[in-house]
Amino acid sequence: MDRKDDAPAYPVGLRLAGRRVVVIGGGQVAQRRLPALVAAGADIVVVSPSATASVEAMADAGELRWERRGYRPGDLAQAWYALVATTDPAANASASAEAEERRVWCVRSDDADAATAWTPATGRTEGVTVAVLTGRDPRRSAAVRDAVIEGLRDGSLVAPQHRARTAGVALVGGGPGDPDLITVRGRRLLAEADVVIADRLGPRDLLGELPPHVEVIDAAKIPYGRAMAQEAINAALIEHAKAGKSVVRLKGGDPYVFGRGMEEAEALAAAGIEVTVVPGISSSISVPGAAGIPVTHRGVAHEFTVVSGHVAPDDPRSLVDWSALARLRGTLVLLMAVERIGAIADALLTGGRPADTPVAVVQEGTMATQRRVDATLASVARTVAEEGVRPPAVIVIGEVVAVGRSGAAGSGRG
Repeated sequence: MDRKDDAPAYPVGLRLAGRRVVVIGGGQVAQRRLPALVAAGADIVVVSPSATASVEAMADAGELRWERRGYRPGDLAQAWYALVATTDPAANASASAEAEERRVWCVRSDDADAATAWTPATGRTEGVTVAVLTGRDPRRSAAVRDAVIEGLRDGSLVAPQHRARTAGVALVGGGPGDPDLITVRGRRLLAEADVVIADRLGPRDLLGELPPHVEVIDAAKIPYGRAMAQEAINAALIEHAKAGKSVVRLKGGDPYVFGRGMEEAEALAAAGIEVTVVPGISSSISVPGAAGIPVTHRGVAHEFTVVSGHVAPDDPRSLVDWSALARLRGTLVLLMAVERIGAIADALLTGGRPADTPVAVVQEGTMATQRRVDATLASVARTVAEEGVRPPAVIVIGEVVAVGRSGAAGSGRG
């Protein structure tokens, strides 16, 4: 037995910036491998009589040079690295032989045993590159890579940083409630936090995953109940950040969609504290979607408007032009409107919105307790009262509600 065949590959990171890389072939294999070579800053030449649309687009954008012809001896001159990936076995063998002669590391897509290099399954997150080789089992390599990357991103794989972390505050949008709907970056920052100041509408299940040393401060703003004043929240953020701690302000939905995130960001900036804003999935889109309602639909609605209903239409503090909204033909999505839906419906009816306009009220959307109640604009106030609908709930007004009833049902929390 040739021990060379059994020897493990020697892992190494190639620094290809500005160095010539030749790719023989412009098909699907090249399409998958080229983005990483472009990101590495390589001087890329693709040799192929044809190419996929994506490879051609990279050439048109100036990310690589494409020579529209087949392989010819001499193509690997001055190359540092080669990828041979044509459908012509003879051309692949010739290019591989040239690479061997010129001592160019060469990957072959058709014959790993004939290659002098293998491409690992690679992923990158927050400055860490993970590359996995399992010999001749690329699917296992990809599975191991994915598991490591996911663990690093969501914090389940603990890899302490030995450099000092920068103290500051991250305003993290936690999404509509289902913990699976927080962003990857938001979950990672949560896992790295020293202090978490959390809203009631944030993904509460994630708090149970935090290490014991993390201090969790309840900033729940229960409607008409106990509340932590915004000034007190700002003060707590500033205090802990100035103490050198990594602080996460965990908010429901998106920090800047009726979330007072900008007020917090301004207070922190005035105190000289670094602020990171992590957008979240807004309940204005995600909750209707979870209930099977598209906020837009071809031929039905070309627009949707998101409105806060925390102030009644006749309240002098209201900034909403309800008569103008009533004239729109698109979808209206109301947040924080359960307790004022009667006055809002009356304002829309007075403004000319038809009484039979479909309405859906989705309570605790994306959560295990999600429920959907349907009505019309004329009946929604009575229906909400009879059904005992409570906040948090999202109210959708428009013909898309009927599309949602006739189409596939929403799955809620999956």
